Amino acid sequence: MTTLFDPIKAGDLQLANRIAMAPLTRNRSPNATPTEMSTTYYSQRATAGLLISEGTAITQQGQGYADVPGLYGPEQLAAWRKVTDAVHAEGGKIVAQVWHVGRVSHNSLQPGAGKPVAPSAIRAKTRTYLIGADGNGSFVETSEPRALETSELSGIVEDYRRAAKAAVEEAGFDGVEIHAANGYLLDQFLLSGTNHRTDAYGGSIENRARFLLEVVDAITSEIGGGRTGIRLSPVTPANDASDPDPQPLFNHVVGKLAPYGLAFVHVIEGATGGPRDFQQGNQPFDYAAFKAAYRDAGGTGAWIVNNGYDRKLAEEVVAEGRADLVAFGKPFIANPDLVRRFKENSELNTPDNTTFYGGGAKGYIDYPALT
Repeated sequence: MTTLFDPIKAGDLQLANRIAMAPLTRNRSPNATPTEMSTTYYSQRATAGLLISEGTAITQQGQGYADVPGLYGPEQLAAWRKVTDAVHAEGGKIVAQVWHVGRVSHNSLQPGAGKPVAPSAIRAKTRTYLIGADGNGSFVETSEPRALETSELSGIVEDYRRAAKAAVEEAGFDGVEIHAANGYLLDQFLLSGTNHRTDAYGGSIENRARFLLEVVDAITSEIGGGRTGIRLSPVTPANDASDPDPQPLFNHVVGKLAPYGLAFVHVIEGATGGPRDFQQGNQPFDYAAFKAAYRDAGGTGAWIVNNGYDRKLAEEVVAEGRADLVAFGKPFIANPDLVRRFKENSELNTPDNTTFYGGGAKGYIDYPALT
């Protein structure tokens, strides 16, 4: 019987176990640059089979929150190199989550204080995180976006390609995860609630998936499918994301992803950080059919599931073959040695949610490990 602690090969990535650390925004990278604390934070958690970095902006335009890291400047890449070297020294594997937030941003974070960009000029009913002149952070309403011109899209595809190349070749990551979930730019193109375009990137399912597939094509052509993963969230309402009929849309998407030979597909089940049985439209989302659509089309990447899993449920889905890996978020924040705690069935530390976003070492690198 397969267990959480068995090794697995995900594309080109040989992983020591089937426990992944989910991407977690922590807002501790001033000037979009990871710090020495970031190096400690990731290396503390390197016993995970796979570390997925916090969302990392491919350009300043792609940034939606204060003090999140980037992949577009030499200082950022050098700082990430310290992180990846430290993780590798501990025997871990780490991929960079490449991120463009689209409309989930604020004018003050954009180049020249411009409008955030989106498939369509529809303001997101959600909030972003800013840090004031006093150094304190707060959540504020997002700014009104502008619709991207068709002529601009190829440039953003190129930004993704360049960021993936830099992540692997300069920053030393083992690969990348394309963030196409949680109501950010690529997800905004997929969903009919956020995409009202009338050009080749809007309307039909095929058209709405076009931009995502162009990004996947560019990244896999640059670094190889075996070092590329993708994160999808078929039904989450995060960041005002919606589509009344997600099953055919996402079945189509994974069918088209299958030929790329991806390392993994990372699926958020239900509402991000909320109920796992959340649904959009009239029917519950069929995750088994979703996975089957990928496998039936020839998809070989590891299937990673996420959202509210505990040790018991994770063991069940891996043993039954419903998933190849399970990603954990909050448990990894508070338990740098989560793999050991699961293996020994030890008690878990409780995360302090007041220190999730912004701040210093407290709630970031000071959680105790087992002795």
